[in-house]
Amino acid sequence: MNVFFDNCTSPVLATTLDGFIRAFGHRAYHIKDLPGLRNGRHATDLEWISHLQADNVSWIFVSGDGRILKNRAERAALRSAGLHGFVLAPAYQRSPLNQVAATLVWKWPEIDAVIKLVAAPSMHEIPIGKTSKLRTLPL
Repeated sequence: MNVFFDNCTSPVLATTLDGFIRAFGHRAYHIKDLPGLRNGRHATDLEWISHLQADNVSWIFVSGDGRILKNRAERAALRSAGLHGFVLAPAYQRSPLNQVAATLVWKWPEIDAVIKLVAAPSMHEIPIGKTSKLRTLPL
């Protein structure tokens, strides 16, 4: 499985998570480093959703912007792509980057469990607190 981080996240998050999940046979990529993505970092949400859908590898994505669920076209594309999506809670924007990266690594077992238990497509919010559970979002 691969993890995609969009433009609303720091490349540091993808690099940090990639270092951790490689031991489990997974990979994490920031949009700027995703191989084969036309327009690279300048790809629209619809372009990267389509790219992940067309790939033969299983993908999940992490976004720092919950507004992705407010755009009708993007919501429809997410549903048809059959992706598991995770949105960082708004509190992450006020948190130091090292704490955000640490929380993602801390939450990885819970994220992995949700992916195995819930059929795609699905959306969840990753809370800032380490003891708080993932929250299901309507897709």
